[in-house]
Amino acid sequence: MTNNAKTETVIRCLAVDDEPLALRQICNYVEKTPFLQLSGKARNAFEAMKIIAETQIDLLFVDINMPELNGMDFVKTLDKNILVIFTTAYSEYAVEGFRVNAIDYLLKPIGYSDFLEAANKAASAFQLKNGPAETISVNEEYLFVKSEYRIVRIPYNEIKYIESMREYVRIHLTENKPVMSLMSLKSLEERLPGNQFMRVHRSFIVNLNAVRVIERNRIVFDKDVYIAIGEQYKDEFQAFLDKHFL
Repeated sequence: MTNNAKTETVIRCLAVDDEPLALRQICNYVEKTPFLQLSGKARNAFEAMKIIAETQIDLLFVDINMPELNGMDFVKTLDKNILVIFTTAYSEYAVEGFRVNAIDYLLKPIGYSDFLEAANKAASAFQLKNGPAETISVNEEYLFVKSEYRIVRIPYNEIKYIESMREYVRIHLTENKPVMSLMSLKSLEERLPGNQFMRVHRSFIVNLNAVRVIERNRIVFDKDVYIAIGEQYKDEFQAFLDKHFL
């Protein structure tokens, strides 16, 4: 796999793992990746806390299964500006990992190609967080958003739903990969046509034209994507249903 990260800024990394061999592997991978810099390593969450208090860290590679304080609970205590990639030998932690907005999840044993793919995702997120102010332009049929160093044109009818991911949004499309852009969900909500898009949860806006199935107060986009309708948005969404219900 080639390195496709487009960043001139080095991303400062901290590796945390209680297994010496696993820790050494992550450190070696960081050191061989040009846009990453190893700024620290720790054998447990408490060592990591000390390093973070003394050193600027942009990206954390952290094992989930650690004694005393596991990686998942440790990450919940951190400043949200620190990007996180989880590492673990247990695949059942993947869903929980994404609930805390991890950039990616690496399953041990970790190959360099998988590591680099995750690192590139982190580089894209880092650029979004630290790049120029948000850029968005809309009209009646499409919007333009800044994603990395590109301006991307997205027709409304290709959008399924939009997800809030900390300081940026992820626009999920019907055919292509999601597009990430640095902006708040609220600012995007204010500029999208209200007759086509509706906020149904504090973290989600849906394209009403893409809604096909509603089940148990959730919008079902496919077998793996269920968007719950938040309590404060239920009345507005119910009014939409009542208007179109036969």
